Amino acid sequence: MPAKILVVDDEPDLEPLIRQKFRKKIRQKELQFIFACNGVDALEKLSSDSDIDMVLTDINMPQMDGLALLMKLAADYPVIKAVILSAYGDMDNIRAAMNLGAFDFLTKPINFQDLEITTYKTLQHVQQIKQALAQENYLKRLEAENLRLSTELDITRRLQQMLLPTETELRQIQGLDIAGYMQPADEVGGDYYDVLEHNGTVKIGIGDITGHGLESGVLMLMVQTAVRTLLINNETNAVNFLSTLNQTIYQNLQRMGCDKNLSLALIDYHQGVLTVSGQHEQMIVLRSNGTIERIDTIDLGFPIGLAETIAEFVAEATVQLYPGDGVVLYTDGITEAEDINGVQYGLERLCEVLRTNWHSSVCEIRQAVIDQVWQHIGEQKVHDDITLLILKQQ
Repeated sequence: MPAKILVVDDEPDLEPLIRQKFRKKIRQKELQFIFACNGVDALEKLSSDSDIDMVLTDINMPQMDGLALLMKLAADYPVIKAVILSAYGDMDNIRAAMNLGAFDFLTKPINFQDLEITTYKTLQHVQQIKQALAQENYLKRLEAENLRLSTELDITRRLQQMLLPTETELRQIQGLDIAGYMQPADEVGGDYYDVLEHNGTVKIGIGDITGHGLESGVLMLMVQTAVRTLLINNETNAVNFLSTLNQTIYQNLQRMGCDKNLSLALIDYHQGVLTVSGQHEQMIVLRSNGTIERIDTIDLGFPIGLAETIAEFVAEATVQLYPGDGVVLYTDGITEAEDINGVQYGLERLCEVLRTNWHSSVCEIRQAVIDQVWQHIGEQKVHDDITLLILKQQ
């Protein structure tokens, strides 16, 4: 794109002279000249062409002279630089022009070699100003975007924390000692867990939403609301429960134009019996004697929100708990937590710390796991939410 130069002069012979002297640059489309006969005419052309880079202007002209034009340029077009071309090269005019923001002052008759040098020097200066402004604007946009993302993440983090079951609620669950933990990642991964009691049955849920940010937080909120609604409406059939929840989430995701989904396991607890359905991480069952069983949930469900119907994939597994037995639920933010060398914490390490501390209270077990996970992470950035739920039969 050629640099645009507005020439403002009431001498009619100046236009063909400039076109002749700069014909090569014009032909090569390095320069484009626009002509105006006075300051008023120049302002009209400036208002209709936002790409003008430089103004060459005389001082003495009818209607609006060059000095008045300089004042308008300084006020309304600060990026555009002006060079004076005038036969009145006395110090008063030069001083007045420079004080009003002129970049340079050339006297008539025009020395075209000086004009060419001054033109390119002025255009180079204008280009530097535009680059600086572009960088400044980019940094402002980046700052605004970072602020927006930070606000979104803060909202998502608050949503997660607001919906967690309280310690008071967990203590009121009959037959189980329960301890939960959730630590959102730097970018918030959308983990979900909940413990709800209704008509003597406890509904426990744990899930992990794909991706990060506000959409994940909104999806987590929708899941929590749908689970509670189905529970209040006394839906007890696992296939119907997960199918209805999935269809609700799927249709909302379609409306949102969102490609997220989540792994989700739901556990019903009643009088020492756990019934699990839905697809999530392995469920760790710990017996009072320290032995460990793992229940793979891969064949018990299907990711929520990925397909419109999932009924054919839903199945159940049942676990009988005796006093001192329990279950540990977690998200991959624990097992896939990495140290500074990229080594993952892993499921085996989790099982070992659970086995070692299973004789302790659920709160002490929780603390032992979390301490070890954070010790493993060390100085490494936390890439995913860390969620843990420990249930122990009284």
